[in-house]
Amino acid sequence: MAPSPDLKVFISSRDSCCDECGETLGRQAWITLTPNKGALCLSCADLDHLVFLPAGDVALTRRARKYATLSALVLQWSRARKRYERQGVLVEEAALAQAEADCLADSDVRAHRRQRAAAREAELDRHYVERFSAQVRTLFPGCPPDRDRLIGEHACQKYSGRVGRSAAAKQLGDEAVRLAVIAHIRHAETPYDTLLAQGEERRSARARVEPAVTRVLRQWEAGRG
Repeated sequence: MAPSPDLKVFISSRDSCCDECGETLGRQAWITLTPNKGALCLSCADLDHLVFLPAGDVALTRRARKYATLSALVLQWSRARKRYERQGVLVEEAALAQAEADCLADSDVRAHRRQRAAAREAELDRHYVERFSAQVRTLFPGCPPDRDRLIGEHACQKYSGRVGRSAAAKQLGDEAVRLAVIAHIRHAETPYDTLLAQGEERRSARARVEPAVTRVLRQWEAGRG
């Protein structure tokens, strides 16, 4: 299925605050815009599970968008050119991995994979991720192996908008960890992304997958992965 061409994420040039969760995002926040010209952080916009692919490799970007169910353009305002300029795209990690696999014969792509891995390592606070992942295991003993780590890494990446970067999450509050787990289940265990890509409104799509999210959440809480 072709990804939606209309989703856009903006790198803010001024202080921002999420209209839904109230989190202060600061400058250079990654946000989406609402119809009433408000802002949503990536977590509230349900785009925080996507990974960033910088602009520059046309073939890799084209393939990643082809494989992605859900993707978004990342734009930033250029004061010099007085226009928004494309910085790259957000795509699903599996789609990016498949696109890279298609390009493995190209040495430049292999170099890009190393650079992306290095950048990912740089943006993760390793100790914080370990603590966050341990709390996921404590609260959700039925979480499948290695999912706790994946949830921790996604939640704690340093660009603004992910639930793991909130003040509550940094204190490892149960509710913040629970929200990160719910977000992961929604994207990984339900057809939620497909619904968004088909144009369904975010709240409606959430309501449709809520029973499945609740069922998996209860299984993980009870220790049945």
